[in-house]
Amino acid sequence: MPVAVVFPGQGTQTPGMGAPWRDHDAWHVVVEAEAATGEPLAELLLDAPAEVLSRTREAQLAVLTTSLVAWEAVRDRVTQPVAFAGHSLGQVTALVAAGALSLAEGVRFSARRAELTQACADSHPGRMAALLGSTPEQADDACTAAPDSCWVANDNAPGQIVIAGTPEGVDSGSIRAKELGVRRVTALNVGGAFHTPLMHDAAVDLAELLSDVALLATDRAVISNEDARPYTDAEGWRTRLARHVEVPVQWREVQLTLAGLGATTFLEVGSGSMLAALAKRTVPAIMVRGIAEPSDVPTDQEVFSE
Repeated sequence: MPVAVVFPGQGTQTPGMGAPWRDHDAWHVVVEAEAATGEPLAELLLDAPAEVLSRTREAQLAVLTTSLVAWEAVRDRVTQPVAFAGHSLGQVTALVAAGALSLAEGVRFSARRAELTQACADSHPGRMAALLGSTPEQADDACTAAPDSCWVANDNAPGQIVIAGTPEGVDSGSIRAKELGVRRVTALNVGGAFHTPLMHDAAVDLAELLSDVALLATDRAVISNEDARPYTDAEGWRTRLARHVEVPVQWREVQLTLAGLGATTFLEVGSGSMLAALAKRTVPAIMVRGIAEPSDVPTDQEVFSE
């Protein structure tokens, strides 16, 4: 069963998302993450209400930590995966799982990444909107309505593309999308225009931050959100992780790359089933197994391997 391990990003957080794992052996990941950040992450996973989890920093830390707990619970069952990948924030989780980042470095970097992107969003207000039923060509055309203030931010799957930019730019792009026949335009409840040039200041700050982050080469590749190519090197991720916040997430292409590398199963590790829904649109022949809570971890000797 050739398996690729994939991790979700922001938007999959829910109140109590860590509760199913509270008594599992893998919960020690939360304790280690708390020691690394000096923050009460257990409270975030167990008790935080929806309004707290809607904030960028808290949402990203909750999603990252829950995914790493789930990975700890299943990692011994995954031998020689085809590759790792993660959607947006999930790319950081993938780098931790692959061994490019330590747990401590990963959670500290994610906390700072969230702070910098939110500060950038506060300085350069923006919005995001999903174009449902859109082709890439329609999305590109929609953004020409405001070429300096609206961009494609996520190419998630056929018929599921996200645009982002200034409020006025997204309004113009949304109107143009409807004129082009896009079935539905839905505003997203996020705090900024992530993965667009409006995040450039954050990318500059992240490049400086990453100069002091310990990164290691990996045995198994992590697929980059930026160009959907597999990488095992260490140093290149300093540039990729910095640029990541200001360039589009090419998740449709990432899924095709994983399939092209031979994966027949995606193991979606973390809260929710967003990636399974995107895979169904993009690579319908790929089976997706979710590890969202302890009951999803095989109790027999099943092993996911190349």
